[in-house]
Amino acid sequence: MKPRISVITLGVDDLDRSLKFYRDGLGLPTEGIVGQEFEHGAVAFFDLQSGLKLAIWNRKDIAHDTGINQIKISRTEFTIGHNVGSKEEVDTVIEQARNAGATITVPAHDTFWGGYSGYFQDPDDHVWEIVWNPAWEFSE
Repeated sequence: MKPRISVITLGVDDLDRSLKFYRDGLGLPTEGIVGQEFEHGAVAFFDLQSGLKLAIWNRKDIAHDTGINQIKISRTEFTIGHNVGSKEEVDTVIEQARNAGATITVPAHDTFWGGYSGYFQDPDDHVWEIVWNPAWEFSE
């Protein structure tokens, strides 16, 4: 297997609510909900960096498509890391998420390893870390 991930799909309970959060609240680019003409097909894709998309899809539809029973899982099964270029940008994104309706679980702070980060949960309780790592450089 080659190390190539192209879509990260989050299961959501209310597709419209999550669309508004990610599109209107966080400003992620999307064409909106597509696939509504198919049973279990309604999904929204958001463009991230080149070659990577974020998708939101109803949990019940993921369960149907995968043949796996939907169960309640721990909110700490995984986090989504969003790296930014400065401490100030961490603060800006955390505030943007708060204004969009996110729950801030850990306010932005200096980390023990020399970085700066904060955590929030989206409307479906997915955990995002907004982080500045002084050892990592990235291009837009």
